[in-house]
Amino acid sequence: MRGFVVLPKRWIGERLFAHLMRTRRLARDYERRTTSAEAMIYWSMILLMTRRLARPHSGRG
Repeated sequence: MRGFVVLPKRWIGERLFAHLMRTRRLARDYERRTTSAEAMIYWSMILLMTRRLARPHSGRG
C-alpha cells in the first residue's frame, strides 16, 4: 500500500493518550509510586466523562 493508511482500532489508543496528555501532569513521569500515577489517570478520565455527561445531547433519542 502507498500513502497514509488508517490502522483499525489504533485511533482509540491515540485518542486515549491525547486525553491523558491534556492533563499536563501526565505528560511526564513525576510520580514516585504507581498508585499515585494510577490515581491521576482515574482523575483525568473522571474529568473527561463528567464533561461528556454534562454536555447537552442534540437529536439523540
